[in-house]
Amino acid sequence: MELALTTTGFEASNWAHARPRLKAATEEKPWVRLACITVTVLFLALLLFVPLASVFAEAFREGVRVYFASFSDRYAIAAIRLTLLAAAISVPLNTAFGLTAAWAITKFQFRGKSLLITLIDLPFAVSPIVSGLIYVLVFGMQGWVGAWLSEHNIQVIFAVPGIVLATVFVTFPFVARELIPLMQEQGTEEEEAATSLGASGWQTFMKVTLPNVKWALLYGVILANARAMGEFGAVAVVSGHLRGKTNTMPLHVETLYNEYNFVAASAVASLLALLGLVTLAIKSAVEWKVRRDYEAAAVSESS
Repeated sequence: MELALTTTGFEASNWAHARPRLKAATEEKPWVRLACITVTVLFLALLLFVPLASVFAEAFREGVRVYFASFSDRYAIAAIRLTLLAAAISVPLNTAFGLTAAWAITKFQFRGKSLLITLIDLPFAVSPIVSGLIYVLVFGMQGWVGAWLSEHNIQVIFAVPGIVLATVFVTFPFVARELIPLMQEQGTEEEEAATSLGASGWQTFMKVTLPNVKWALLYGVILANARAMGEFGAVAVVSGHLRGKTNTMPLHVETLYNEYNFVAASAVASLLALLGLVTLAIKSAVEWKVRRDYEAAAVSESS
């Protein structure tokens, strides 16, 4: 007991002497903090706030009536419809893939797991232009299966299926990469306990796994949806820029800009920006909810 008290007192003494050094190491002088904040704000203003404000200023330059008239054009309506369609198809597919891939990687041991994780990250490493070109080389008229598709009157490239495939490719990592670290940290104990109590695989997934990852899943879906609606490079390669048929909103903005129709181009771009801002708001709300739940769980555990 005497030795324990002595050791505890020694550690307390060391901590008392170390605290000023730790505090000094984690706190900077006021001018350093001010300089870091100033550089950050100026950087954001130059590369984000000013361009965003200029888009809205140009969109409303000729008045509100002209702004909303930009969306009444049939080509704009077709681009908006195609963008929403591509997102509506690709996001559920990537959600199903992300759940399946995360479940397989975190709950099972098998050969090639590291390779599978690497392949999931492939769209982050490959240029979207290259990913679009891959589909052209496979499904195009001169591609591997292009002749067979042409014989059966199936068109993938320069059509909606190619746009959906390109969108799926560039967005499929988002859900999986949000789920895998969380499910690895959670382990398999709860699933094993549910199985030992007689729960089926589906019941285990719905009652145990899914509730534990619901916020990460929603976060990944939000990111995937934002990328799907704003994708340009891969879609530009496979679409053929057929106005009113295969032009998504980003491609429609480029077309209008090349025609020197700056107001209409800025109007459609502002709609994309608004969708992005809404996505960020939902993302922030999810992060706030996750943080509040984590703090509530920490408080309940400590009490």
